[in-house]
This record gives sequence, C-alpha cells and structure tokens, in this order.
Amino acid sequence: MAFYKERTLWNEKIETLPREDMRALQLERLKKQVAYNYQRSPFYRDKMDAVGAEPGDIQSFKAFSNIPLMTKEEQRKAQEDSIEKYGNPYALMACAPREKIVRINSTSGTTGTPTLYTLTQHDIDVVNEMHARKYWRAGIRPGDVMIQALSLSMFTGGLPLSQGIMHMGACVVPIGIEGGTKRVLDFIRLTSPSAIIATPSFGQYMIEKCPQLIGKDAKELGLKWFFCAGEPGGGNPEVRKMLAQGFGAKVFDHTGGGHAFHGISCDEPPDQFSGMHFISEDHCLLELLDPSTKQPIDIEHGATGEMVFTFLDWEGGPFMRYSLGDLLEISVDPCHCGMPGMRFKIIGRADDMLIIKGVNVYPEAIKTAILKFRPKVTGFFHILLSKPGPLVEPPLKITLEYDDSISGSDLPLLEERMLSLFKEEVRIAPQLTWVPAQTLPRELKKTNFIKVKETHA
Repeated sequence: MAFYKERTLWNEKIETLPREDMRALQLERLKKQVAYNYQRSPFYRDKMDAVGAEPGDIQSFKAFSNIPLMTKEEQRKAQEDSIEKYGNPYALMACAPREKIVRINSTSGTTGTPTLYTLTQHDIDVVNEMHARKYWRAGIRPGDVMIQALSLSMFTGGLPLSQGIMHMGACVVPIGIEGGTKRVLDFIRLTSPSAIIATPSFGQYMIEKCPQLIGKDAKELGLKWFFCAGEPGGGNPEVRKMLAQGFGAKVFDHTGGGHAFHGISCDEPPDQFSGMHFISEDHCLLELLDPSTKQPIDIEHGATGEMVFTFLDWEGGPFMRYSLGDLLEISVDPCHCGMPGMRFKIIGRADDMLIIKGVNVYPEAIKTAILKFRPKVTGFFHILLSKPGPLVEPPLKITLEYDDSISGSDLPLLEERMLSLFKEEVRIAPQLTWVPAQTLPRELKKTNFIKVKETHA
C-alpha cells in the first residue's frame, strides 16, 4: 500500500512525456491508424477517395487536416445503411473483423438515435487504462469504494466506467440511476463508499431529497469525492460550490466513457476551475476548428473552437476527424496543481447555443446566474422555446423555482436583482416565470434545460 501512496500518476512514463515527444508518438500512431482505417473500412475509404487522398499522403498533421470531417449524422446514416445491406450496424465503419468485436456501447441517445461504439479487447484495455489515469490523479486508491450512479445499460459511461474502476484496483458499486434515488441511498448505507459518480443534476437532487428520504443531510453520507459526468456543470463554479457544500466532498469534473477522449479536473477549491487535464493524448488526437468556417485553429493557450478528435491505436470502430459539436477552450500553461498535460474546458455545445438579439447564450451561463441566488432559489429551471433554436425571438422565457423560505412579496425584489445580474453578466433581459419549489420535474439522468413547445397558428 505504501507504493500506491507514493505514486502520483497511474502511468508516469506516458503522462509525463514531453510535449514534442507526445506529438511525435501521435504522428507515428496517426499514420498507422489512417492506413488501417483505409484498408479495413469502406466508410473511411470512400471519405478519403472523395478528396483523392491515400494513406501514404498523410505524413503530417497538416496533411491529415485535409481529410473530410465526420459527423454524428454521417455515423448514424452509415449505421442504418449497414443494417440494411449487411444486417448489422457496424459493417461499414468497424475496422476489426466481426469475431474480434467483443462489446458495443452507445451514447445516451438524448439528442436522437444512439450512436454506437464498437470495441475489441484491445480497445477495452485502452479505455480501462484511461479511467485508471483519471481516478488515480484524483486520489482514488485500491480499497476505496465508488458508487456508479450514472445510467448503466449500453451507455458509454456505464459498464466501461465500472470496468475502469476495477482495473485500477478500486471497488465499484454499479447501482446505476435506473433504480431511483432511494436505491442509490440504500447502497450508500450498505457499502460505505468514499466516492460517487453522477450527473451534477442528480447531485443537486440528492442534496434536496436526502432529508426527506433518510432523515439527514447529504453531507452526512460520508462521501469524500463527487465526480461529475454525463452533462455540463462540473466546471461551473456555482455548481461546484453547491455540490461541495451539500456533500462536504471534493468535486471533480471528468469526461470519457467507452471511447478514447478522456479528461479530469484538478483537486482545487470549488469556486475555481482550471479545466480538465487531457490524459489520453497518446490514444486521441485533438484538433480545434472555427465553428463557422471549419478552418483549423492552432492549439495554443486560450484558443477556443469546435473539438474534432481521432482515435489512435484503436481497432474496433476508430473515429477519424469526428466532430460532436462540443466547443473547447484550451490551456497549455503549467497548471497550479503541478499535474502535467494540456487542459480544456467544455464551454458549450454548438447545438445548445441560443442567439438572442445577436448575443450567444448557453444554458450553462443561465444556470450559473440562477445559482448565484441560492438558497432563495432551488436552482431548477427550464428555458422555454416556441421553436428550436438557435435564433430566439426575445425575450428568452425562463421558468424557475423559488425556495420555500421565500414569500410571494419577496419575489419582485428577487426578480429585480436577478434581471440586473442577467443584464450585466449574460447580456440578456429574460422573462422570468416563478413557480414554487418542487414544481418542475427532476431528471435523474442527463438533464436538458431547453424545452421546445411549438405553437401553431
């Protein structure tokens, strides 16, 4: 056990690799991956043939950037075409032979038809390695018990995450969120975990419900770590403070399920957020693009753009120049925590952005503003649209809950203060509709704050 306490990184050799050496490793693996994809996948071969590119042409990152982007819509169409032609969803994209594919994971499907991840045992080993790197950095060690309270089923953050925890020697309790809040709390009592992995929304819900369900506050559960996953919020200082105070725990944001893009934040005060350390660069090439022009943006300190990633040293379904619409802000300066590696913040999703009178607004910015008024508000809210965005005819309509401690006569002053903050920090003047606490439904899985109710003439 002394050895575990002395080691600060799971894989010191790779995680401390100098920047130039990491880039050289990435390029070496990229050349092999492009050739592998071209030879084994009709989908990727067609994409490269369309621009007259062959594997031998890819001798630099710049040359690689000429290969067309891959989108979620393309992937879904390839899945459907594959089912129609071959009777399975991965024949056109998967590169490994069918007998080597040992697991299929999927996205949650909250924004449409789920997209599939096909993995060989080699790929599973890579995923397990990435999860181990993340939790080790956070301080998890063999002997720690972790409650897995995300959706299980086929979700990329379900079984893959649980296996990664076991890989590093910690104990996982894969209760999942499907059984409900009371079941999660029952297993916390039964197993005495030191950490929980859940969406920030579920964490907020647990803080609210613990006194009713078990007669004590969430901070009495004995949790030392709260790992945010599955939705934005873990990088939001107001959300972090709420979770840290509610559970009496350290709060970490992290990302990465059954695929190759993984990151985890620092051990830092809840009112700070320096971004997530990108811990999987040896298996994932990251590019930034201008969201409008799709032209490359240099990855340097402070750069922001649309994330595009490519899996490296991957066998099953190696995504290549895949854009999910996430917008990142990059940091490459030394981190105050002393941990190595480039960092990133997920600042929004292109398909979540709303435009109100020329101002770009993300739901997370609205959540930040609302949470600054806790405990006078519960923090639960909905953004109501008459038609899908991004263009919104002002004013933006927001329904939000006031706390039980607030009387109706207090609302005008509270609204005045909130509207002033919205004008100053978010640069919009929304229309607020107040409802009592416990009015809005609680979503235990990934929360979508935008609700579209189309009106018809």
